[in-house]
Amino acid sequence: MDYRDLRAHPRGAGTAYYTTALTYAQHLWTRGLPARAILALARALYTDLGPRARPPLPLPYAALRWICANHPPGSFLGNPRLSFQHQARRMRGPRLECRRARAWAAWKVCATSLPLLPDDWQDPLPPPDTAGIAASLRRHGHPGEADDWLAVVSRGRPRPLT
Repeated sequence: MDYRDLRAHPRGAGTAYYTTALTYAQHLWTRGLPARAILALARALYTDLGPRARPPLPLPYAALRWICANHPPGSFLGNPRLSFQHQARRMRGPRLECRRARAWAAWKVCATSLPLLPDDWQDPLPPPDTAGIAASLRRHGHPGEADDWLAVVSRGRPRPLT
């Protein structure tokens, strides 16, 4: 499996693209590529599945936490916390509020999983708090998404960087 599998579907639209992005993330994870797996999860996270519809598979907040907590020592992870912060701040295009809420939700998953990774210290605006992210997910996300995300964020201890 490779990036061409994602190109077989209209970019960012529909359940086929969503499930392919999740499958591709799993494929990358099993190949020992956690940073690329997170990028594939982001593609799934931002997929347009229709207005307020429940996705065919859970949104990948738990998978993101798993990768952050279980990436192999010495594997390239990058700084997904910083990446999602930048995505949330610079988001443009259709379904902006939903995608921005999900970027902040993913940022919070990374921040709680890997608290030693820094945010962008040059960003003049503070990131939203947990309640603000949950409220935004309730307004713009799928039914039950905020509660599913809160369950992931509140679970377990963070992993130290290796």
